[in-house]
Amino acid sequence: MSTVSVRYIVDDVDASIAFYCTHLGFTEVMHPDPAFAMLSRGDLRFVVVSPVGAEHRGGGSRPMPDGRRQEPGGWNRFMIEVADLDATVETLRRAGVHFRNDIVTGVGGKQILIDDPAGNPVELFEPTRPEARLTKP
Repeated sequence: MSTVSVRYIVDDVDASIAFYCTHLGFTEVMHPDPAFAMLSRGDLRFVVVSPVGAEHRGGGSRPMPDGRRQEPGGWNRFMIEVADLDATVETLRRAGVHFRNDIVTGVGGKQILIDDPAGNPVELFEPTRPEARLTKP
């Protein structure tokens, strides 16, 4: 069962499903509407939703009361821990995935940002310190 839920606004739900399932190890849980899908990866429930036509249906992608429309992009992101960042980057580059930057090393590990098909960022993270790992050895 998922313990964390994240929602991303996307332009194309089908393209997002293909991207996350093909490149990042997600599984499609449900896709009951062209503008909505729920995916999972470990303890993460990941919802992708298109705001197109949202004013005419229910859901979390409707315009705000002040009229602002939800849109993809920005800098907030979730992180996926990988065992070998260099190898993961090479595989994703060969697959044509768009990178926002090059690998950088911080105090807890190495990371890089990729864009999903709608331009939403995902951080790939390889911990270099044991306490930065999601799973302890």
